[in-house]
Amino acid sequence: MPSIKARLNDELKDAMRARDSQRRNAIRLLQSAIKQVEIDSRSDLDEETELKILRREAKQRRETISELEAAGRAEGAADARYELRLIETFLPQQLTREELMPIVAAAIAEVGATSRKQMGEVMRVVMPRVQGRADGRAVNAIVRELLG
Repeated sequence: MPSIKARLNDELKDAMRARDSQRRNAIRLLQSAIKQVEIDSRSDLDEETELKILRREAKQRRETISELEAAGRAEGAADARYELRLIETFLPQQLTREELMPIVAAAIAEVGATSRKQMGEVMRVVMPRVQGRADGRAVNAIVRELLG
């Protein structure tokens, strides 16, 4: 499987051939985010670091969508949603709620948590196990529900 940078390059070429300016611009934003970290660290990045950058960009888009919707700016939120969907195509498949439930339940049993006061302990056990495959907010909601 090609690296994320190579896939981004291929997608950029396809978008340019198709004259899809929205896709082209979104891909260039991702490329520049990766390039900036390469420049700052003065080294080539491994795939895990590139994934971390894409996760950060996805998180920023989610926050932007929330802020724009709260401000009543639907057009800007739609653009951010498009960018988020594009970023998610480069990220590993996210775990579903049904897949997360047993992982969280096992962590609760492992920690011996019985109340919401122990949420932090449970989250510290769960998050490394689902790193990059689940959003922290989704995990938090399931932990709250099971400790409820």
